[in-house]
Amino acid sequence: INGIDGIRRIRFVTSHPKDLSAELIDCFGRLDKLCEQIHLPFQAGSDNVLKLMNRGYTADEYIDKVVQLRSRCSDIAVTTDCIVGFPGEDEEAFEKTMELVRFVEFDGMFSFAYSPRKHTVASTLPEKVLRGVALERLKHLQSTQKGITLKKNKAMEGKTVEVLVEDTSKISEEELTGRTRTNKIVNFKGHRDMIGATCDVEIVKGCANSLKGERPNQGGIACLKR
Repeated sequence: INGIDGIRRIRFVTSHPKDLSAELIDCFGRLDKLCEQIHLPFQAGSDNVLKLMNRGYTADEYIDKVVQLRSRCSDIAVTTDCIVGFPGEDEEAFEKTMELVRFVEFDGMFSFAYSPRKHTVASTLPEKVLRGVALERLKHLQSTQKGITLKKNKAMEGKTVEVLVEDTSKISEEELTGRTRTNKIVNFKGHRDMIGATCDVEIVKGCANSLKGERPNQGGIACLKR
């Protein structure tokens, strides 16, 4: 696919960590059309909880995958999923999750408090976590991740990035919205006829969930259609 003319971007969306092979990791940083982003769910930072979840890897093995990815592609954005309040998650186990989050510094995260589902093994496990406790843990996790994401987005300020324009912005009809190669959302002023094109955009502000941009040399910028 990387060798096909006319294809400008390839996005590998996600992988179960145990299935992320050395061969696949090697593609990042080597294939020029492969976007520098991957969604790699870790779910928990405690080996005991990961075992109860039947995830098939340890926290250290997960971290090693991220280290390998970043060694092959230093600019890669890593997003993830996490569940708190899974049966058997005590305070020590939750702190291990927080330690992993602070160490890895994900670009973004989908996080949830565990809720039981009928006819699943998890619903039969002992050591249930009180709902209120799980929600407090989720609040702490999301607050921490919000700070990390904001820090990473603000680090983009002053950089010029390639943006694939997708649509008009939800913020204002006078603005367009698109995605960087690292899958970050950028809002900037532009014309609707740019939708579907890739354009260079200078990041002027990093926000909690998106980036604010401006087109350099407005009026003379070249845009390439997909």
